[in-house]
Amino acid sequence: MLKQRIITAAWLAPLVLAGLFGLDGGAFALFTALIVLLGTWEWANLAGITRAALRAQVVAVMAMLMLVMWLAGAATAAWPLWLAAAGWLINFYWVTRYPASGQQWQATTRRLAMGLWVLLPCWVGFNILRESGIAWLLFVLLLVWCADIGAYFVGRNWGKRKLAPRVSPGKSWEGVYGGLATTALLAIAFAVGLSLDIAGSLTLVLVTAIVTLTSVLGDLLESMLKRHRNIKDSSQLLPGHGGVLDRIDSLTAAIPLFALFYLEVLVPVLAQGQPL
Repeated sequence: MLKQRIITAAWLAPLVLAGLFGLDGGAFALFTALIVLLGTWEWANLAGITRAALRAQVVAVMAMLMLVMWLAGAATAAWPLWLAAAGWLINFYWVTRYPASGQQWQATTRRLAMGLWVLLPCWVGFNILRESGIAWLLFVLLLVWCADIGAYFVGRNWGKRKLAPRVSPGKSWEGVYGGLATTALLAIAFAVGLSLDIAGSLTLVLVTAIVTLTSVLGDLLESMLKRHRNIKDSSQLLPGHGGVLDRIDSLTAAIPLFALFYLEVLVPVLAQGQPL
């Protein structure tokens, strides 16, 4: 298993980094669309659709929606991000009340609708952050990575209080605090590196904390859906790593929310001090 994980990471990491930071414009949108469409294939399974032909139809519908949004100029619009914010509030309600909440979302159509407000705004968020340059896209990717590392090490060594035992028994509140501490350090380092003023720095730290917590919710949501379907991984598309959603579950929540904060909060605040 370890050997397979290393082999997969050896070709996957350079490919993803080249796509995310080497492409822009339409090429970047196409690259991230392909990632999201692979996630859509897996989400259809999480929604209870097991037949490949039907899952392919779900992917085709998502691809058409992306194409229409791109042609209409909505692929970098703010309204899908607001849709995501509302959707993640609903997701939060369902996750925190699982398994009792299952009757509210277990219908296949509702799980597909859930996938719409999870995956489509994630693609839009990617486009918006890449359009702003490389710095903020890099920041949110590092944020999720640091949150995972901080949560893992603190939770493993000091984790006692379970965060959501019925959804993901391995996660603890101590792990969440570790993730928050790690991402706070990241935000401070970024603020110093970008020479942000006090207002900009404090705003970035606050936004980072909110997005960090939301990234945990992204992880928990996928865990809830997999538990409902009684499966360990979203797929086996990435040998040794599970599926695409297993790699980007936290990002599906973090990317659109951070992009929304970037447009509505960070840009106005930071513009008062210095150019972004």
